[in-house]
Amino acid sequence: MLDFAIFAVTFVVILVGAVLYLYPSSRRASGVPGLNPTEEKDGNLQDIVNRGSLHEFLVGLHDQFGSVASFWFGRRPVVSLGSVGQLRQHINPNRTTDSFETMLKSLLGYQSGTGVGGTEALMRKKVYEGAINKTLESNFPLLLKLVEELVGKWELYPKSQHTPLCAHLLGLSMKAVTQLAMGSRFANDTEVINFRKNHGAIWAEIGKGFLDGSLEKSSSRKAHYESALAEMESVLKSVIKEKSGRGSSKSTFMDSLLQANLSERQVMEESMVFTLAGCVITANLCIWAVHFLSISEAVQEKLHQELIDVLGDGPVSLDKIPQLRYCQQVLNETVRTAKLTPIAARLQEVEGKVDQHVIPKETLVIYALGVVLQDADTWTLPYRFDPDRFTDESVMKSFSLLGFSGNQACPELRFAYTVAAVLLSTLVRRLRLHRVEGQVVESKYELVTTPKDDTWITVSKWN
Repeated sequence: MLDFAIFAVTFVVILVGAVLYLYPSSRRASGVPGLNPTEEKDGNLQDIVNRGSLHEFLVGLHDQFGSVASFWFGRRPVVSLGSVGQLRQHINPNRTTDSFETMLKSLLGYQSGTGVGGTEALMRKKVYEGAINKTLESNFPLLLKLVEELVGKWELYPKSQHTPLCAHLLGLSMKAVTQLAMGSRFANDTEVINFRKNHGAIWAEIGKGFLDGSLEKSSSRKAHYESALAEMESVLKSVIKEKSGRGSSKSTFMDSLLQANLSERQVMEESMVFTLAGCVITANLCIWAVHFLSISEAVQEKLHQELIDVLGDGPVSLDKIPQLRYCQQVLNETVRTAKLTPIAARLQEVEGKVDQHVIPKETLVIYALGVVLQDADTWTLPYRFDPDRFTDESVMKSFSLLGFSGNQACPELRFAYTVAAVLLSTLVRRLRLHRVEGQVVESKYELVTTPKDDTWITVSKWN
């Protein structure tokens, strides 16, 4: 997967906690300008908590100290990079693992790519990406059916009815990911509801205990988290057992992993990562895209016209999605404007240098993607939702460098782009999207940026 992009991390301790667990090191200052520790034991942790999220803390940090800045987690220095130029100096496009996978697997207690050899890590990466691509190809009619069911329901709504995007599109994402990952067992709504319950319990707690130790201090919360994780692992193992014992058509994500001769444990772990992360990033890409279209009438009309010109009255197909260039621009601009993944991190494996600043070995380096995505030096009028900016080749190069486009884009994000393209191509051709007057949509910066509260729209037929 991609080295640094994909997902954001709300609190530095999520990022730092997993890395420190794997890579303990001595206190050593980097000499990069930045904050002194507020407290000897916790460093700048309270400053981060006071700002509300790591992303919001980093916005202030880079405003004060520039594009290369430092702060402290406990007794350990952390360096943050907040511009395209500095990221270009630091990125290694040849890595076989990414920071999110390392972090998530370590928090779940799984083996991450850092614990295996380069050849094996590269093999696992290719198998993982191939499994996602194959399940999209094999199950595209199913994906189209799930989207059609949702849009068909919305078509029946009167114009005055408020439609909750988060509830509906998380439901679509859950159905798509579970059925494409594990098969027809999850066509049963009861299975999806149980999956959603456990998914929510796990996702809500991942990394939280690293912030304040609250998970360890609360026996009830810890028991709830461990029960949800054990139940979800049990479900994954039971599906693996079912698939291993039958010779039916093998078209799901999990089938591809089994065909690649991964162990049952490896299949379970990869499936856990894909179902956990895939659901959240897919849902929120769709939520933000529909929201931005509902408040951008000119963009919505231009997308509607492209869909009519390319698709006519026929359904979207996998081979036609690349022809929907403006739709791709809309999704790119959604990722940028929403700051869909505002933070990533990487351990400095050997001593390095950014500008004149030396970064010592085993320093945690944060990529402040949310800061970069709103940098006026890189993006003209950065707070405006403007898909047309992606007709500029230099803009696309910057976007690709950040890992949101091209060959470097992570497989989960490519999966999310496909689901979102199917949704928009079906929805916007048939329905006009309207904002709810007076609604204020605020962002919550977590592993993936989400609306703080459910976001509402209304719909009507095109004239």
